[in-house]
Amino acid sequence: MEFLTEYGLFLAKIVTFVVAALVVISVIMSAAQKDRGDHEGEGELKIRKLNEKYEKLRETIQSRLMSDHQRKVFQKARKKAQKAEKKAAKAAKNTDEQDDSRGRVYVLDFDGDIKASDTDPLRRAITAVLSIADPEKDEVVIRLESGGGLVHSYGLAAAQLDRIRSKGLRLTACVDKVAASGGYMMACVADRIVASPFAILGSIGVVAQLPNFHRFLKKNDVDFEVLTAGEHKRTMTIFGENTDKGRQKFLEDLEDTHGLFKEYVSERRPDLD
Repeated sequence: MEFLTEYGLFLAKIVTFVVAALVVISVIMSAAQKDRGDHEGEGELKIRKLNEKYEKLRETIQSRLMSDHQRKVFQKARKKAQKAEKKAAKAAKNTDEQDDSRGRVYVLDFDGDIKASDTDPLRRAITAVLSIADPEKDEVVIRLESGGGLVHSYGLAAAQLDRIRSKGLRLTACVDKVAASGGYMMACVADRIVASPFAILGSIGVVAQLPNFHRFLKKNDVDFEVLTAGEHKRTMTIFGENTDKGRQKFLEDLEDTHGLFKEYVSERRPDLD
């Protein structure tokens, strides 16, 4: 009997320890998840100085073209120059007299899909640039690639570039391959567009297409009801029966959107016919 009592007390201690450990672990995990939740969706910005990239490339090529003796002299001189630059930068930092006379060029990237999914990262990048850029001497370059997509998505993306222009910063859009439809809606915001010789730009139009399975469903005795409140709440459907009246209204909506698109472009490209 005494053995069972001691054994029961031992089990109670073990259970108490395990429960306490689980409580501590759950508290830690809950705090970690809350911290992740607070920052969820914020993403991250990768910032790098392009000058250093091209300077390293130039130095690598130069060193390959030199003899062993020339390379040693070059590397020695480079280390001496880097040491002097660090010393000067440190002195300027200590005296708060950094040379900001030269303007900076901020380079952004936008690789667009049909939903303009890069809009949120672009928005964050532009917010960061606008917080520090000087309209008097700085400018922004966006490397843009997009064949267009959803009207509202690309309207929002173009509005982000409008923020740059509204701040008074010079904006240049660089297009290597294509900036069509919604992509051109973004490109036309820029002060200047720089495109490769065979890049595709333009396509100021609106298109909509959808299948209709009404006859297929009717053939197989399947009813599909579309209930609406309002005359033109649903003009075209995939499974319901489309009418000439609904089709005409849908075309009118496309024309209205096209008109807004042309108006948007003409405001930013007044010389464009």
